[in-house]
Amino acid sequence: MSNFWALIKKGNTSSATAALGNVGLAIIKGIAAAISGSGTMFASTMHSVADAVNQGFVFVGSVLAERKPTPRFPTGFGRVVNLFCMIAVIVVTIMAYETFHEGVHLLKHPAESTNFWLNFIVLLIATGVDGAILIKAMKEIVKETRSGAKGLGIVPSAVRNVGRAAPPTRLVFYEDVVATLGQLLALFAIILAEFTTFRMMDGIASILISFLMIGVAFKVGYDNMVGLIGVAAPKDVEVRIGSMILEDPDVTDIHKMRILQEGRRYHVEAYVELRKGLSLAEATEIKQRVIDAMLKDHDIADVTLGIMDDNGEVTWQRTAPQT
Repeated sequence: MSNFWALIKKGNTSSATAALGNVGLAIIKGIAAAISGSGTMFASTMHSVADAVNQGFVFVGSVLAERKPTPRFPTGFGRVVNLFCMIAVIVVTIMAYETFHEGVHLLKHPAESTNFWLNFIVLLIATGVDGAILIKAMKEIVKETRSGAKGLGIVPSAVRNVGRAAPPTRLVFYEDVVATLGQLLALFAIILAEFTTFRMMDGIASILISFLMIGVAFKVGYDNMVGLIGVAAPKDVEVRIGSMILEDPDVTDIHKMRILQEGRRYHVEAYVELRKGLSLAEATEIKQRVIDAMLKDHDIADVTLGIMDDNGEVTWQRTAPQT
């Protein structure tokens, strides 16, 4: 049981927070949609239901991904979270279809919605909740990517570095960008429907929200398909890990290095060149020292290191990406 709770604590906090928040939003929006008959509110409810299911799935995936490697699965379970994100994509796509279908129905048969102030207050609360979740996701991106941004600087930093964040954090970010935009669009739609004679905005807003959901599904689906195949680490991560290796005074160069990203962690394989004149025992000790130093970085899952004598040519500085 203690191991189970330890895994739970390691789960992605952004997805857990988002799942709980969207459960609450889906309930209050569903009640408002049933009372008022607003198609826009129905579309927004579907979006919150999809987000809650998705982010619940993703949180479970992030917990399972933290399991330690086993003899049968020696590289660990990092890609499990990508599988759960793909399930989330299917859910979003289904909900988007239902939302689109409802929007088309409302365009053909515009409905008179009631309880304007109920819808307005619910959507205002929803915008605040989704905005807060989005800010938390941005902070997680800054933390995971070690960008060091603070204050208002987290917004451009999160947008710039979202591709390097963990899959669950990326999904929460994309979904809550769309969710916040969707709430604002829904607010505009119900205000227009209340104070003008234009009744088609309800259906138009529903269709636009469904398109936003489809956009998220494609983006998240592509990112996680790449993650399942296996993708190289970002260039700045490669530079950082290369610098860690070269910090050892007995390492003269990196002959070759490959870093595979799996979930939010990295598998490192490298051949390093050591200064000449070392005995086998000394070289082995240096190799283990470098591995131990690298494994102190919580983003590195495992390290496979080969050693060779310095060949007199500088390889890493010539091929390493520039910062």
